[in-house]
Amino acid sequence: MMQHPSHDGPGAMQGKSERSYHHGDLRRAVLDTAMDMLVQDGNWQFTLREVARRAGVSHAAPYKHFADKTALLTELALMGFERLEQALRLAATGGDGGIGGAFAAMARAYLGFGLANPALYRLMFGAEVARANGLHREPRAMAAFDLLGDLLRRGQAAGRIIAGPVPGLAGACWAQLHGLTMLEMDGLLRPEKVGEDAVEVALATFLNGVLIQGAGTGPGPGMGAT
Repeated sequence: MMQHPSHDGPGAMQGKSERSYHHGDLRRAVLDTAMDMLVQDGNWQFTLREVARRAGVSHAAPYKHFADKTALLTELALMGFERLEQALRLAATGGDGGIGGAFAAMARAYLGFGLANPALYRLMFGAEVARANGLHREPRAMAAFDLLGDLLRRGQAAGRIIAGPVPGLAGACWAQLHGLTMLEMDGLLRPEKVGEDAVEVALATFLNGVLIQGAGTGPGPGMGAT
């Protein structure tokens, strides 16, 4: 009886694995694998070849959706911005503390997001990816910043936020929160240098510089509702 040659070698198995993905599922598999590697490794020094191997697809498969590694990293960063925007939106709408309470909750959510996702946060705000493709001008990246701007406008209209151009105020808020997040992330807020409860003191100082105190419900010195 004639024996047909086997096609079940390693290359065939890899092809079967790749073909098992629907077009959109392949892109998702590559993204999920790369995100897992980012979290586990704490950096993005991996190669597209490593991502493909971990995802169980051919080495060429990622290039069907991403022109190069920078394109893949850009999409991971944009996914991070979407998660940040969701966290900020949830925080801002989750309480009944008015403008002041929402602002304090957003500040805490921003800090919490960065500390919970250090590698992703560093990628989102790292110059390597941002310089390559105008990442921070993308609508998905701007959404969290726009959310802050909307809250500032509503706060000014309600007499709860200090006067000034909203884009400038939003930039100042972002700069302060980003700096605080990075310092805490890197373990640089040492008690012997900045005292105990440095994060709480920094957040309270930040909020007191933006909110008009005594103009209604909002956080006091301890950031609780008054």
